[in-house]
Amino acid sequence: MKVFVLNCGSSSVKYQLVDTDLEKMEKQQEIVLARGSVEKIGLVPSISSYQVVQENPLFLPQRQSKLPPPEKEPVEVVDHIAAIRHAIKCLTNEKTGVMRDAGEIQAVGHRMVHGGEKFKKSQVINDEVLRNIRECVEFAPLHNPHNLRGYNATYELFPNIPQVAVFDTAFHQTMPPHAYLYGLPYAIYQKHGIRRYGFHGSSHRYVTYRLGQLCGVNRDQLRVITIHLGNGCSMTAVDHGKSIDTTMGFTPLEGLLMGTRTGDLDASVPLTLMAKEEISVAEVNAMMNKHSGLYGISGVSNDMREVIMAAQEKKQDRAQIAIDMFCYRIKKYVGAYAAAMGGLDHVIFTGGIGENSPLIRDLSMKNLEFLGIEVDPQLNKMENTVEGKISTGNVGVWVVPTNEELVIARDTIRAIEGVDFS
Repeated sequence: MKVFVLNCGSSSVKYQLVDTDLEKMEKQQEIVLARGSVEKIGLVPSISSYQVVQENPLFLPQRQSKLPPPEKEPVEVVDHIAAIRHAIKCLTNEKTGVMRDAGEIQAVGHRMVHGGEKFKKSQVINDEVLRNIRECVEFAPLHNPHNLRGYNATYELFPNIPQVAVFDTAFHQTMPPHAYLYGLPYAIYQKHGIRRYGFHGSSHRYVTYRLGQLCGVNRDQLRVITIHLGNGCSMTAVDHGKSIDTTMGFTPLEGLLMGTRTGDLDASVPLTLMAKEEISVAEVNAMMNKHSGLYGISGVSNDMREVIMAAQEKKQDRAQIAIDMFCYRIKKYVGAYAAAMGGLDHVIFTGGIGENSPLIRDLSMKNLEFLGIEVDPQLNKMENTVEGKISTGNVGVWVVPTNEELVIARDTIRAIEGVDFS
């Protein structure tokens, strides 16, 4: 079955075409046929990127360098439906396409950022599911509306094939109340649903699954800390296959220092800023989400590569402080989550920074030998989404490239077939 996987943002559409079904999942014979993106939707020009893959996704990390580079071109794309039409055009191109026509697409899987407490697993989208997703928009106003826009566009193009919502928050619905509740009056939680939800669930779930494969054991036997580091960053304590705590909270703002987000913050700080700077709720929200983090501290960039360059080559003190803060918070949560699980078997780095920055991995794991963590300097040199173990201590430290799109494709099949979401 060819599954069209979509991740729609405010001005972008990322997509993959994955050939999978229950039998191929069982035999690990799935194939990513192609992938691409349309960026800067509504601007002139928009940018299209397209790459034929034709590889088993579980072995892509080792073969990444052998793939032809993505084809990029300027395009005129005014909205999301035009972006998705362009994606279909790329996938059916006479020379570089991977299917004859759009009729070969048999299902669509959508990334949905927030499912609240309503969704503990992925769902085939119907009127009731759609209504509940819309009710979650207030929890993720920067994300869910764009995810829904992608659904509306594909429903217009493919009204007769099943479409499935895969929620970032679903993996974390196994957290116990003592982990997800805040110290607010309980009535506030009951009335407004204010609690820790967690995000990046598909990523944390995939790398835990993949680690089990690499170790040759069932993930239900392991205590793992997963560290997803990109422009958005989060960590999760996965205790015997279940998320029991995670760093992002009611929104993706909480937890680690991120590209432009503050991470953990005294709750009185926004109130103080509003009073002293005479700024509005919207302005302080924009400051904490878009002008803080690596960018706000370093004054250089939200891109870790540029911050590292500023610290190492230009000797900029603020850039070094940003790096130190970034790694210090990771280290603190490693200790906290090892305590929460009563021990630790493995640590996984994933995401753009986690997969590609030996420096950040080294600094984040430094002086954790008392936990059994010893990163090998030579093994840690791996870059560019290579997969493998980088430690010699009792606790395994791994680099595992994430594959949220594969999770979405698999869950699309499982939801349609009505089978278990393991």
